[in-house]
Amino acid sequence: MAGGQDAPTSACPGCGAVLPAAGGPTHAYVGASPACWLRHGELLAREYQQLQPWQAHGLSVDTYAVQHPGKPERRTTQSLALHLMALGDQLERGGDEERRLRVLREAARRAPDGLEWLDPPGHYGMTVVDVLDRDPDEHREAVLAWARTTWQAWAPHHDRIRGWLDQVHARRR
Repeated sequence: MAGGQDAPTSACPGCGAVLPAAGGPTHAYVGASPACWLRHGELLAREYQQLQPWQAHGLSVDTYAVQHPGKPERRTTQSLALHLMALGDQLERGGDEERRLRVLREAARRAPDGLEWLDPPGHYGMTVVDVLDRDPDEHREAVLAWARTTWQAWAPHHDRIRGWLDQVHARRR
């Protein structure tokens, strides 16, 4: 900018990342700023361009979604719960991409009992910005670190999420 002033910035309402202020599209109910939503699109594009895009893609999608839950309403409550269950299953129970998709399908088909809005944490240790510009060889580990720090931020709700996940797995037996 003229006069040596810094460009205006804004904090994403979901993850808190401070980014150059930008206009542009966002998701209908994902609670991200236009600048952060753009970074998420850039991350997905990078993952699709890699030789093995699925090695971290599910974790990227779930982590971004739970950092940007939006405002409490039916769609956001269900989306948040599904992505938290998928994240917990992968990080705590060794789920893989195939099982992640089964969990998401089953939970979307029939929501677990007691599904309700969970208040998001106030801060995350990492955001999409921390993962975006990594070397492809470092990408999976960076996404895994991002997912772990995000899952830990949701620790006050882990018991509830695990209960929902137990219901989903029990239906599949």
